[in-house]
Amino acid sequence: MRIAFVSTYPPSKGTLNEYGFYLLNHFRKKPEIEEIILITDKLSMSSPYKFEEAGASVKIYDCWRFNAWGNLWNILRVIKKTKPDIVLFNIQFLSFGDAKIPAALGLLTPLFARIFGIPSIVLLHNIMEEVDLQKAGFSKNLILITIFRSIGTCLTKIILGANLVAVTIAKYVIILEKKYKAKNVALVPHGSFEVPPTPIYILPKGPLKVMTFGKFGTYKKVEVLIEAVELVRTRTDLDIEIVIAGTDSPNKIGYLESIKKQYKIVKQLTFTGYVSEEDVPRIFTESAVTVFPYSSTTGSSGVLHQSGSYGVAAILPDIGDLAQLVREEGYTGEFFEPENVESLANAIQKVLQDENYRQKLGKANYFAAVTLPLSDIADWYLLHFKHIINRR
Repeated sequence: MRIAFVSTYPPSKGTLNEYGFYLLNHFRKKPEIEEIILITDKLSMSSPYKFEEAGASVKIYDCWRFNAWGNLWNILRVIKKTKPDIVLFNIQFLSFGDAKIPAALGLLTPLFARIFGIPSIVLLHNIMEEVDLQKAGFSKNLILITIFRSIGTCLTKIILGANLVAVTIAKYVIILEKKYKAKNVALVPHGSFEVPPTPIYILPKGPLKVMTFGKFGTYKKVEVLIEAVELVRTRTDLDIEIVIAGTDSPNKIGYLESIKKQYKIVKQLTFTGYVSEEDVPRIFTESAVTVFPYSSTTGSSGVLHQSGSYGVAAILPDIGDLAQLVREEGYTGEFFEPENVESLANAIQKVLQDENYRQKLGKANYFAAVTLPLSDIADWYLLHFKHIINRR
C-alpha cells in the first residue's frame, strides 16, 4: 500500500518530530508498505531530510510551516496530487501553530482529506479535556480559558471527522466516547522508539548525571530540579551534574536563557540545547536518572519511553497522564510531589545513594519498554489501515 504521513520529521525541531522519525522508519520496514509520502514542514536550515536506502521508498513534500495560514490547502494539494491509499496524521493540538487561526485551520485537514475521498487516521497525542491550559501557557485569564475550552471542543469534533482517531492512553478513549459519543476512537499505545540491547546498568566514571529532557518553560520547569540538586549537595558528598537537555517550549521562548542567568553560580549545570537523534542514546546512557519536573501533563510521555529503552531510572510526579502511563504500561520510578523542592531532593537522593534500587528501577522500565516496541505499534496501524481501506 501507499500511505501519506503528515508529521514533523528531523532535522525539523517541530513538536512530535522524534515520534514521526521512529514511526516512519518502522513503517518502512513493513513489506506491506510500498511507498510513504512524507508531508512535512519546510526547514529553515540548509540540512535536508535524509533516509536510509533500505526499506520502502519515501517521497518528501515539505509544504507547510508552523503558524502558516495556508497549511490546510498545501497539505490537501499534495494529498490530491499523490492519491495515497490512506493518510496518517501524527499531531497534537498545536502541531500546526500556536496562533489560534493557523492551529485550527491545520486541524481541519484530516476531515477534508476524508471529504476528498482519501481515508484519514489521526494519531492524536493529547486531548483538550486533559490539558491544564494555565500551566501549558495558553492563558491565566479564566474567561479566555473558557473560550479556549469551547474552541477545543469544536476542534475535537472536527478531528473526530476522520475515519479513525487513535489515542495513546485508555482514559482518552473513555472521554472521547462519553463526551462526544464517538464510535471511531481506538487505543494504540505510544510504544518505545527503539529497543536497544539489554543495558549493562553501570554508569560511566565521573559525576552522576541527573538529566531532564524536553521543551521547557510552561508545565515543564527546571528551577525545582536545580534547587533540589543543590539541596542534595548540601546533605551529601555526591558528585552530581545537572543536565538540561532540550529547548524552550514554543510558548516560552527565552526561558532557558533566563535560567542560565538566574543560576549562573550553580556548579556542574549543563544545557545541551537541541539534541539531535544521533545524540539521544548517549544522553540517556550517560545519565544516572531521568527527572520529570512537571507540574502537569499533556499526553503520553515519549521521554519516559526513551528512558525505559535505555534502562534509566525515572524520578517523576504521580500525576495525570504520567500516572496513567505507569499503571497501564508497567513503568515505574521514584515519585515526588510536583513543584516541591524537598520532595524532589529526597527522591533524587534516595535513588543516587542506593545503586541496587537505581538499577532495579532501570530494569523495570526497560522490560516495560520492550513489551511494547514501536515496531509492534506499526503493525497495529497496518491492521487499521487495511480495515479502513477494505471498507471503502
